Formats: sequence, structure tokens, C-alpha cells
Amino acid sequence: MPRVSDEHLAARRQQILDAAHACFSRNGFHNTSMQDVIAEAGLSVGAVYRYFKSKNDLITAIAEGALEGAGEVFAELAAHEPPLPLAEAMDRALGFADSQTGPRGALRIAIQVWAESLRDPALAGFVAEKYGRFRGLFATLARRAQEAGELPPDADTEAIGAALFGMIPGFALQRILANGPDRKTYADALRVLLKG
Repeated sequence: MPRVSDEHLAARRQQILDAAHACFSRNGFHNTSMQDVIAEAGLSVGAVYRYFKSKNDLITAIAEGALEGAGEVFAELAAHEPPLPLAEAMDRALGFADSQTGPRGALRIAIQVWAESLRDPALAGFVAEKYGRFRGLFATLARRAQEAGELPPDADTEAIGAALFGMIPGFALQRILANGPDRKTYADALRVLLKG
């Protein structure tokens, strides 16, 4: 029997994740069954279970995918050379968040992940680890802004980083749940706060 290529395996896994994403976006985690995902993917039961043993495995994989892009963007902002002015770095972070609030956006799934993590200890640990890392990247932004003279020398950069990071999901929730404010309005308001 010929060996299946790594590319084929990765494509099949992605096909299942795309089907799960569509089902979870349409019906939520709790109203989606593995049978729904199997039907959406157009694959056999065995093919899907070869990659994901349970719906919880699918949810965790979806959560990883939803947060992976954010981690890459935030890490690039924190490491940017020369360091970006804090308002510009935040505007770029908001731009990424804004791009993920649409119907297929990762942040729509992230809201479900947040809720699910309240009842699933393994998912809660995963989310806490990722969000702790994100907070750390925003604390790096704050430290670099402090070194550039944008923030007072005695400012608590860890606390500022936590507050700055909190602005991103706060913006996304408002965009998804309350249809506003738009990115420019939010970024302009943030600039005023940062100057104050």
C-alpha cells in the first residue's frame, strides 16, 4: 500500500478543520456534533476520527488556529526594529483584530473558545497560557515605549501591557456584538488616552 504524503495528510486535516469551523460558526460548539462535522467535510467517519478523536480535540485545534495568527502579529509588533511608537503598534494590532471579526474571522470562534474554557480545564489552561504570552508581548511594547520616553520611567509596564492587550479583545467584542466602533474611531480614542 503506498504511503500517503505529508501534504495530503495536512490537506485532509485542514479540510476537517475548515468543516468544523463552518459548523461551529453556524451552530456553536454545543449544537455541533461530530456527525455534523463529518457531513460538512464530506469524509468517512474513520477519516475524521483518524485526525480528531473527539469534538474536544477539534475545539482545541480550532482554538490553536484562532490564536496562532494573533501570536505571530503581536510578536512581530513587539520585536519591530526600530520600535514602533505605541499608538502605531496598537493601531496595527487593532487592524489585525478588525480583520478577524468578519463571518469567517478567528475572533468569532475565539468568543466561543473563551466560553468553553470556563467549563473545560484543559482548554482553560491552553487559553491562559496563550493569553499570558500575549500580555507579555504587550508588556514588551510598553517597556520599549518607556525606553523611548513615551511612558514615564516609573510606569508599571506589566500593568500597562495588560491594559493594552485588553484593548484588543475589547475592540473585537464591540465590533462583533455591537457593530462598532470602527477601527479608526477606536484607534483615535486610544491615541488620546495614550497622550494623556
